[in-house]
Amino acid sequence: MAGRIPRDFIDDLIARTDIVDIVDSRVKLKKAGKNYQACCPFHNEKSPSFTVSAEKQFYHCFGCGEHGNALSFIMEFDRLEFVEAIEELASFHAIDVPREQSIQPFNKAASQEKKQQRENDYELMEKAAKFFQHQLKHHANSSKVISYLKDRGLSGEIVKSWEMGYAPAEWQGLADALGKTPEQAQQCVDLKIMTQNDNGKRFDFFRDRLMFPIRDKRGRVIGFGGRVIDPEQSPKYLNSPETRIFFKGSELYGLYRARNMQRHIDRIIVVEGYMDVVALSQFDINYAVASLGTATTPEHVQLMLRNTDEIVCCYDGDKAGRGAAWRTMENALPMLKDGKSMKFMFLPDGEDPDTMVRQIGKTALEEQFVQAMPLSQFLFDNLLQRHNVASVEGKAALRAEAQPIIASVAGDIQKEILQGELSKLLGDYDRYQLDRDINRANQHSTKMPKPSSNAPQKLSQTPVRMLIQLLIDNPQLAHQVPQVNPQALAEAQLPGLVFLIELHQFCHHQPGLNTAAVFEHFRHHEFAGHLQTLLAQEWLVDDADKKMVYVSTFKRLVDQFLAGQSDALIAKSRHVGLTAEEKITLQKLLMKK
Repeated sequence: MAGRIPRDFIDDLIARTDIVDIVDSRVKLKKAGKNYQACCPFHNEKSPSFTVSAEKQFYHCFGCGEHGNALSFIMEFDRLEFVEAIEELASFHAIDVPREQSIQPFNKAASQEKKQQRENDYELMEKAAKFFQHQLKHHANSSKVISYLKDRGLSGEIVKSWEMGYAPAEWQGLADALGKTPEQAQQCVDLKIMTQNDNGKRFDFFRDRLMFPIRDKRGRVIGFGGRVIDPEQSPKYLNSPETRIFFKGSELYGLYRARNMQRHIDRIIVVEGYMDVVALSQFDINYAVASLGTATTPEHVQLMLRNTDEIVCCYDGDKAGRGAAWRTMENALPMLKDGKSMKFMFLPDGEDPDTMVRQIGKTALEEQFVQAMPLSQFLFDNLLQRHNVASVEGKAALRAEAQPIIASVAGDIQKEILQGELSKLLGDYDRYQLDRDINRANQHSTKMPKPSSNAPQKLSQTPVRMLIQLLIDNPQLAHQVPQVNPQALAEAQLPGLVFLIELHQFCHHQPGLNTAAVFEHFRHHEFAGHLQTLLAQEWLVDDADKKMVYVSTFKRLVDQFLAGQSDALIAKSRHVGLTAEEKITLQKLLMKK
């Protein structure tokens, strides 16, 4: 198993990256004073509010509040996970990503060899895809395959767009083209585009099939799906087995293309076959995906929710289809945060999305997507089929099965709504409503109301928050108060003060830091959420005044703390007296005062 990426490497990667180059390669920037501007790529706007600072190596949108460094931008814009974004940024600089090894020390030569192996694997799979495409046009059976595609109603433009191909019926068609040396043949076997029997005989894994190249989130060919042309053949679909670059449970056919077709995906439709995805795209429905011969996994759900707010699962209406839908729902619940939704659409017998879109057209089918069954309805419809709420025993059984399911929901609001629906079914809705209202009243008396999810959260301005925001904005300010030891403030019970001390010490001992480096260092800190909120706010301090404001605010904070300490010791001396050590401390405090 690969080890963790060293923190020093991540810091160095951020330090050597120019965020302007990263952003400008994806969003065209224009110079605006000492910064750069563009229309924000994360929300729709007519006038630019997205700013990139070359000095701070940081971006910020004053419209939607999105902000971060080069790594954050790659994660959000390319929709990559943290490790994938690091690999993408390292690839930009043509350097390797080292890994910490729990048993053996890091072996740079082995890492380079592994990286080269992956690159060779992707290159070979790309060659295989080109081979299949060539066969579709030039093989002796090409007329038969093209006739099949025409009968299925697919245009030549769509076939080309999806890079579809044909695997020849011969036993060694691909082997003769790509496995000419023993090393190449072994690589083909390792990547499962060739197979080897017990006698050492090698032959093509896919034969006489319509081929669909599977691309990962970064557009690299990692596997293939093959569909029979002759209905007498079986299995109907044959997928590449898992390899060192292909993991079925974390990839979706069609997602890479869907992301390239539209910047924001309003909804994703999950269908069962590659042909359904392709057929829907011919009718300009470019947001369908298919799992790769497996059930929809939690990783699939997480991947889709990273790209859209709504998932519609389109399954057969038979028992197997509904069973698959139930498993998908169970996998999705722990990831369904408030603002995300999942729906279910069950097809009539003998129908699939391919035939449906040809019968009723795009508009009518998309209307059915909109009207699809909400998750809550699907959940309780299934539970009521298993439990008779007319009896006390049935209600108890329903509650016993439903409560753990509802408890697994990630979103608090969604969880509350489902709990309310359950209480209605059990006949104790009035009591549930009363308990909910009491809980809300108690929470309201001790908490500030939550801001709208559509607007950035605002924090009131305090000296500690002001210092944190100024220090993040200009880490060199930590060197302006060398005479003050921030640890002296450790006993003060002020919100955020512990983090301020940690932040100040980090900046003080790391000369040459910029905003991007500090942000990256504290990305996974427990205070990171508050830090992002502070970064999204404007404190209205002019650049020329920042040094003066930081020094004076820090000094005032220290003075207030020392004054509080002396007052506490004076009060104690009047009642119970002071120890010799406390008397010395009070004397020093009064002298400073």
